[in-house]
Amino acid sequence: MYKYLTGINSVDQKGGVNPGTNILVLAPSFSDGEQVASFLAKPRQKEYTIILTTETPSEDLLDFCVTCGFDINYLGIIDAITRTSKSTMEDTRKVKCVGSPSDLTGMDIKFSQLTEEIMKGDFTDDPEQLFPTPIRYCILSLTSMLMFRKVDVIYQFIHVVTSKLRKMGSIGIFLLNSESFDQKTIAIIKQLMNVVVEIQNDDVGRKIRLQGSLGLSMNWHHFTIEDGNLVLIP
Repeated sequence: MYKYLTGINSVDQKGGVNPGTNILVLAPSFSDGEQVASFLAKPRQKEYTIILTTETPSEDLLDFCVTCGFDINYLGIIDAITRTSKSTMEDTRKVKCVGSPSDLTGMDIKFSQLTEEIMKGDFTDDPEQLFPTPIRYCILSLTSMLMFRKVDVIYQFIHVVTSKLRKMGSIGIFLLNSESFDQKTIAIIKQLMNVVVEIQNDDVGRKIRLQGSLGLSMNWHHFTIEDGNLVLIP
């Protein structure tokens, strides 16, 4: 069975995470939650990544991914924010647009388009594509979506997404601001996840822990982000 590496030693020493795994990155503001989620979504060799961005325009996101060491030939983007201010933006081969962070139907359609192109081998010129093709799907972030839609609607959307990822043998990474919602809302989203990565700030800096199924866990560690990589501090 294909396994997805995460770059976190306690997980990768056990072989990584299984296809169908869904990871929630739960982080407060100004804690590098975006970087941690992107780090987990970074495609390894022969993998693909699709990022749904609801806050950062695709042009800026591409620049960010380059600084994080992404091979952008294997990166597709669903842009749910640029058309709110630039309605004439057109789809390209690797960047698909929807009208707003509330357009869940559009997001689903664009995701299907990108995955179909990847599976058919039309996304890159790679002659040695793996099959089933490993894909990481990252939503940056659920926070904006929950600002526009009720939690039960977003729950159903994520349920559909995670079911598709499981059938495809893919994994999902979902970012959520832990300060923006009450514990009931967060608990509802957690129900659909296999792994929860929590980030907090304290007087020393940022710290991270991992809780999940299949023995995937890690106690609190302080960390830094260096050259797009997550480095745990002993």
